[in-house]
Amino acid sequence: MSRRSIIVIILLMSTALLGVSIIQFFWIKWSLNLNEKNFNDKIYLSINNVKMRLLEEVEAKDFYKEYLKHKKEDIHLQNILGKEDDWTKHQLEFELKNNLLLVNPDVFLENIDIKKLDEYLLTELTNQGVNIDYEYGVFSKQTQSFFILNGNYVAEIGDGSQMSKVQSSPGLRETEYKIPLFDLHDRDEPGYLYLFFPKKSGFLWRNVWPILALSIFFTGLILFCFSYTIYIIFKQKKISEIKNDFINNMTHEFKTPIATISLATDSIQSPMVMGNETKIRKFLGIIKEENRRMLNQVEKVLQMAQIDRNEITLKPDKIDVNEIAEQAAHHAELKITDRGGSIITRLSAKRAVIEADQNHVSNIIANLLDNAEKYTQEEPHIILETQDDKDGVRVLVTDNGIGIGKDALKHIFEKFYRVPTGNLHNVKGFGLGLSYVKAMVDAHGGRISVKSEVGKGSTFTIFLPFKPSKKPK
Repeated sequence: MSRRSIIVIILLMSTALLGVSIIQFFWIKWSLNLNEKNFNDKIYLSINNVKMRLLEEVEAKDFYKEYLKHKKEDIHLQNILGKEDDWTKHQLEFELKNNLLLVNPDVFLENIDIKKLDEYLLTELTNQGVNIDYEYGVFSKQTQSFFILNGNYVAEIGDGSQMSKVQSSPGLRETEYKIPLFDLHDRDEPGYLYLFFPKKSGFLWRNVWPILALSIFFTGLILFCFSYTIYIIFKQKKISEIKNDFINNMTHEFKTPIATISLATDSIQSPMVMGNETKIRKFLGIIKEENRRMLNQVEKVLQMAQIDRNEITLKPDKIDVNEIAEQAAHHAELKITDRGGSIITRLSAKRAVIEADQNHVSNIIANLLDNAEKYTQEEPHIILETQDDKDGVRVLVTDNGIGIGKDALKHIFEKFYRVPTGNLHNVKGFGLGLSYVKAMVDAHGGRISVKSEVGKGSTFTIFLPFKPSKKPK
């Protein structure tokens, strides 16, 4: 799949996810608004029911009966006005108004039973399914303050015998839920019932939250699958590129020795060489060396295949890491000195005997020395060290090579990965060396780490325990 196709897929999927998210947002917002409307309807129905029940209580009071009596007289006055002479009209009107003034509108507030008000509110709200904390108050128009607040008298009306210092909350004064208590159309309304819900938002979200949580979960799941799919696509693309590089490298690695063997064979068959035993031995040595080189490359590939299938079986034995390091340095010395370099060994480990697979430990050190030589542009100067550790032995390989960048450090132990070498094109291999080293160190229960700086070389540190463990540390 081309990079352009991948980008197009990403854009289409991103647009689809964005569209679905926007639709879900508006749908949840609509659900929240609907919940709020239903909530408001329930609250207004509740406080209107409370108002009606309070009126029933007040209508049973003597002062209310007196008020109705005066109200009826007022109506009668309006009927007879115009039938009597002016002096009679004014006298009756004056007397009636004086009587009406005896009924102060605030008397309606004073005759509210706060216990029954509290009971009515709780009952009506519960009947409507509104089971959240609330605050309420009866607001006096005369004093412009709350007369009753959450079951307590808080403002002075009348004789002021019932009074406390309870304070109203700012939310109660600004609430949208308020209604006149008595609807005295011919008189000023004495007070209003206020109702406030501090946790209204949480109550409204309570019904929407499960849907929102599921929406977020499934959207997140889709986003995760989408991201993982894109990751797999890029990974497969990278694997495909690595595979092509591996095939090209393998072809080149095998083509050179095959060509050399073919040339040596043709030379041996030459009449001029067939009679010369010295030359025949020379060409046979070349054939043997190139054959060994191909065999080593094949062995690397087979070893990695075995590691992938978990078919590697260690054959631990008591070995001296100092001796193995010395042998590995001796084998690498010829190639290093041919380039004008040097290898220094500092075998300072005093407890160097461990239980490990000798063949694999030798290959681990040999691979690190080989990389140190290959990835050095100038004269390679390599230091091979062994050090004591409380649980085993450390092996360090330091070089003055091209170094490894931070980005490459994340991938150097991946199979087939090769560190970019810039203008250096003579570095051969399959990219299996460090992958093999990491796998074998892990198989022994050890650890491997690397410190590197571009242009200043690298230091690989390996820890091998005294006894191998199947679980890597």
